[in-house]
Amino acid sequence: MDVRAVQQMPATMEEMWKIIQQQQKEIEALKAKAGQSEAAQKEVKEEVKELKASAQAASDKAPSAPAAKTEAERKTDILASEVEKLKTMLVIPEEPEYKSRYGLGPAASKVYGISKGLSIGGYGEAFYQNIAEGDHEVIGGKASKRDDNADLLRLVLYAGYRFTDKILFNSEIEFEHASTSANLNNKSGEVSVEFANVDFFLDPMANIRAGLVLVPMGFINEIHEPPFFHGTIRPEVETKIIPSTWRELGVGLFGELLPGLQYRVYGVSGLDARGFGAEDALRGGRQKGSRVTAENLAVTGRLDYTPAFVPGLLVGGSFWTGDSAQDRTFNKQKADVFTQLYEGHVQYRYRGLELRALGAWGSIGDAELLALDKAKGKAGSLAPVGEEFYGWYAEAAYDVMPWLIPGSAQYLAPFFRYEQFDTIAEAPEGFLDDESRDRQVFQGGLSYKPIPNVVIKADYRNIDAEAGKRADEFNLGLGFIF
Repeated sequence: MDVRAVQQMPATMEEMWKIIQQQQKEIEALKAKAGQSEAAQKEVKEEVKELKASAQAASDKAPSAPAAKTEAERKTDILASEVEKLKTMLVIPEEPEYKSRYGLGPAASKVYGISKGLSIGGYGEAFYQNIAEGDHEVIGGKASKRDDNADLLRLVLYAGYRFTDKILFNSEIEFEHASTSANLNNKSGEVSVEFANVDFFLDPMANIRAGLVLVPMGFINEIHEPPFFHGTIRPEVETKIIPSTWRELGVGLFGELLPGLQYRVYGVSGLDARGFGAEDALRGGRQKGSRVTAENLAVTGRLDYTPAFVPGLLVGGSFWTGDSAQDRTFNKQKADVFTQLYEGHVQYRYRGLELRALGAWGSIGDAELLALDKAKGKAGSLAPVGEEFYGWYAEAAYDVMPWLIPGSAQYLAPFFRYEQFDTIAEAPEGFLDDESRDRQVFQGGLSYKPIPNVVIKADYRNIDAEAGKRADEFNLGLGFIF
């Protein structure tokens, strides 16, 4: 905008008032523009500065008659007041925008919404679990008893810092189970860094991320904040087949190749095969960025597509491949332990309807050597690790609050989820298939959000196994983000 015209000496007060009215119209247009995008907001800020300067210049150069000067000051004050209101709305929004960006949860994405400096966010979740039926379990041929329990499962702090428009740091620090010291039951929690990486923005199609990165697999591993998944406890498939929360040291690229087509691909430190097991496949092999053995590296990546012609639809897939032996011997033999995991997912949201499905399959090379090493060279027992493993689930939810209280901003969604998974879909040669690892989960419940940041959950889980016995559960939970 050329401000020189409005800075010229007005011949009369009527001309000056016309100038001020024109500026008022421009301000109203800027207000509408302010909500469009971050780029628009930056443009608005610059134009507001020019408007304010021009208004002051017009006031300074107004005719010097006492009555006219008083009228000029009054009208200029009105304009200055409007400018200040607009400036305040641009710089200090009334509510923060919670939006998932670059593969991270909405609270974890807050640092991407600031222009510079420090960003703080976080989330927490707690639950009560009642072992509703059959508290005595038999898994892997071993009997155990489960007690009713409650836990402050985790409290998480996000800390980010935007150095420039092109470089920022983001991190997640997690406190688990309320304390790091042992309690009466000789159980303790821990403090962990869930991710800590620096992003370098080069181009919308290709940006760099380096540090302790979240493995981009499944729905939950990257976006695990409690208001954004149903059920008090994360899906079994996304904890036992796809380990959650899975993070490794690495570097890679992320960006948007085409409108709606996003990707992430990283080279990372590999898993440690010594931690693989029958209960949760790869989960125990995560190195978590802690004094990592990096003799073997791995590649992981993800592709997601959200087509503009089908609003609310997301389809995608992800993978992990790499050796996991870390230059160690198993059963006194060298092995590569080539490990692979592949996953596909689809999600659809339309008004109050939410549909989600995911499937994953993986394999562990040299599984026979791993099994013999764990069994101290004696075959014939139940397999302590699977050669292949798989899992899938489907869930549906529907927000009924608009039907109960029309116009309400609250959220109430009944949901149902079915899961099937087997951590030993194929046993290594010489070992027996442990059918207690082949399970189905029937889960139904409610998710209630009085505000978008807070969720109260209740659900019932029935877990069946091909062999052995699993107890049913009633779960009640509380979660929040900020």
